[in-house]
Amino acid sequence: MGLLDRVKQNQTVPPAGSTGNGPAATATLPGASTYSPQAAIPVAQPAATAPPAPAAASRFAVGGDLSPAFTAAKVQIHAKLIEKFADEIDSSNKAGVREKILELAEEYFRSTAMTMTKNDKERLVDSVLDDVLGLGPLEALLADPNITEIMANHPKQIYVEKSGEPILSSVTFESERQMRQVIDRIVSLVGRRVDESTPICDARLKDGSRVNVVIPPIALKGPALTIRKFAKEKWGPADIVNRFKSSSPEIMTFLRSCVRARLNILVSGGTGSGKTTLLNILSSFIPENERLITCEDAAELQLQQPHWIQLESRPPNVEGKGAVSIRELVKSCLRMRPDRIIVGECRGGEALDMLQAMNTGHDGSMSTLHANNPKECLVRLETLVLQAGQDLPSRAIRETIGSAIHLIVQQSRLRGGVRRIVSVAEVIGIKDGEVQFQELFNFKQVGVNAEGKAVGYHSATGVLPMRMEHLRAEGEDVSEQLFAPGKQPSPDKLY
Repeated sequence: MGLLDRVKQNQTVPPAGSTGNGPAATATLPGASTYSPQAAIPVAQPAATAPPAPAAASRFAVGGDLSPAFTAAKVQIHAKLIEKFADEIDSSNKAGVREKILELAEEYFRSTAMTMTKNDKERLVDSVLDDVLGLGPLEALLADPNITEIMANHPKQIYVEKSGEPILSSVTFESERQMRQVIDRIVSLVGRRVDESTPICDARLKDGSRVNVVIPPIALKGPALTIRKFAKEKWGPADIVNRFKSSSPEIMTFLRSCVRARLNILVSGGTGSGKTTLLNILSSFIPENERLITCEDAAELQLQQPHWIQLESRPPNVEGKGAVSIRELVKSCLRMRPDRIIVGECRGGEALDMLQAMNTGHDGSMSTLHANNPKECLVRLETLVLQAGQDLPSRAIRETIGSAIHLIVQQSRLRGGVRRIVSVAEVIGIKDGEVQFQELFNFKQVGVNAEGKAVGYHSATGVLPMRMEHLRAEGEDVSEQLFAPGKQPSPDKLY
């Protein structure tokens, strides 16, 4: 377990008085200093010109890497913990496990006559604790609230996304073996597996963060791990209007009325554009007395309603049997008396079952779909329906789409990583064999600010929704002033 594979590599512990003379440690992200990387190999300097180590530098970090003394101490303490307390380790009692590690650390220092500063000792204990109960070096990145995505391209290269921009992190895994152990721990928590026969896996963390894993032989440089973190705080409509400027108040007011009036909504967008976040926010408008059923590949939706059933698909077992697809979940939930069905994402033939559910008494259902704009969204939806294998004519599919989908909300990730609702389009029916829609709101990008981020403003197009009467009949008093086009604001009010 953990670092036991490194025991033989670290049998020799440097004398207590030895110090490192390597170059200064490379800069690290806040909260990630526990693990120092080997992302860049220091260039060897001639002995005569090598700079002396600063007096205040840690003796257990050399050139930004953990020294052999620190690594050896970590290995030995981890091994002793497993040897003595393997049956007593309780993952729910983190404080108790930490006390045991601290006790073993003190015992190790006494037996080896090693001295260590308080800070180094804390680093050592936390490092062992993360390997035993957590996700090793990823724990520091997961704890950083400014990081929204973690992208481990291989064990020695980890990028993170901060403020919408990818940054190379100084944190790395100590070995490919350690990374594989972290991956196995993640996927086993949700009853899944990843190995050479099944080298791709989707999973989630306890907090709902999305995880994707790809391992050799598919990944040529070693295991690749991508974690899309979910915010600790629950975002609401006010957050994306006032805090992130992803939407205008008028758009959010209109969408709230559409959800409460039970219109079927499709959230469209590219990867990482914020579709799931927006779907969570739209679902918060659903009345609490309605029965909701969600169908997802990896459970990500975090609804607030009490009357909610959450279904998750299942991959095949080792024998290749026992798989439960999203399509089967959608069919099953039709027998569970749902008021609304929410499909986390349409990727295949389940699109047909979802459209049929929308047309047969489950108004107000929602889903997401990958597409670049509303027109491409409708084309891709038709393609997904064809994957159901029902051999339906194109006209029948388009008529089903035209009557089932009422609204398309297009979410995009613009330059600089900013996320915006760029279009709200209403599907108005079929004309000349094509599904027709009209755009009600859009985002007009007018430039890029000094930070390299796209700036612009939301505006209505001046077109009134075809379903205004329906909204009013459902008790939603939607003012026509919401759809009056606005003028471009002054540069200081662009966002």
